[in-house]
Amino acid sequence: MNFIYRLAELSDVDELLVLENQCFETDRLNARSFHWMVSRANARLIVAQGDGHLAGYALLLFHRGTSLGRLYSLAISERARGQGLGQQLLAQAEQHARERDCAYLRLEVRPDNAPAIRLYERNGYRLFDRIDDYYEDHACALRYEKRIREHAVGVTRHVPYYAQTLDFSCGPACLLMAMKALQPERAMQRHEELQLWREATTVFMTSGHGGCSPQGLALAALRRGFDVGLQVSVQGPLFLAGVRSEEKREVMRLVHQEFSRELAQSPVRQLGNLPLDLHALQQHNGLALVLISSYRLTRSKAPHWVLVTGCDSDFVYLHDPDIDHSQQRQAMDCQYMPVSHKEFDGMSCFGADKLRAAVVLYRPVVAAIIPASTLSNHA
Repeated sequence: MNFIYRLAELSDVDELLVLENQCFETDRLNARSFHWMVSRANARLIVAQGDGHLAGYALLLFHRGTSLGRLYSLAISERARGQGLGQQLLAQAEQHARERDCAYLRLEVRPDNAPAIRLYERNGYRLFDRIDDYYEDHACALRYEKRIREHAVGVTRHVPYYAQTLDFSCGPACLLMAMKALQPERAMQRHEELQLWREATTVFMTSGHGGCSPQGLALAALRRGFDVGLQVSVQGPLFLAGVRSEEKREVMRLVHQEFSRELAQSPVRQLGNLPLDLHALQQHNGLALVLISSYRLTRSKAPHWVLVTGCDSDFVYLHDPDIDHSQQRQAMDCQYMPVSHKEFDGMSCFGADKLRAAVVLYRPVVAAIIPASTLSNHA
């Protein structure tokens, strides 16, 4: 059978539902999901049409601002199986991902889906992770990844992931991840996330709670025994222009002054040479929390902290602690996100004053004094 490949239309939803119910017993997409994927999502839904009917589909999701694509689902009708359609749909998905400037394509598959696993491994996908209790029936998922554009060998280190639990705690979440990577015996717990926020916040945004300044985060890491470097391109308290209340602005000035006084008497190193030299940082086993503008990721103009987990000649790899479910993101989509150096340079320059800020952590020179409540219960 010869197949025609095209992007799905809203008129295809009824046939897509038939395919979905035929191919999957659990975790099915419903009509509302298909409508979203076709008309509004940052996605491409590719269908294969043969003899006037849909024979299969491949659904791709894209992560805005990154070079990462995700093959969310691939389905083939019973009558079209055994004709190489899976191979052809996978090739179509990779081509569409390359057209969207993706360098990596990731996917999840059940361990008991042997034909799909053979298809992916035959096409160069490598197993890189396993997620327990992923599917509705509590089965685990195997995570596969393929580099679909040629590149230099990437360098990333294993960094545990922690999702921020509040809108304003991205900085503490990044700090928890960095400390855990450098000191594996640590636990990443919500009470410390909140404690770090209390120690490091200086900023009132236009409404609601404030976020954490680079100075506050650097001091919080220092108190926990880490070797710390600080890089800030703008002097004085940050983000004053976004606050209307003079009373709040005065609070920000006073807190910043106290942080500055503490930093002047501390061993925190002031780093120059903007922007941050990520390759040198990697060679010295440092981990950097970098302040970015979230606009390129979410179209929301707000300061946001991410953690750099590695880099190569093509990409910077990030852990983003913010899981934006409205954008069809899950925790696994926010880990080791590949971002081109050009894109990263743009997003790490915030606001009209072109602020660049980073907090760099290195392994403690001496054992840090860590409260017993923050340690994991390893035997």
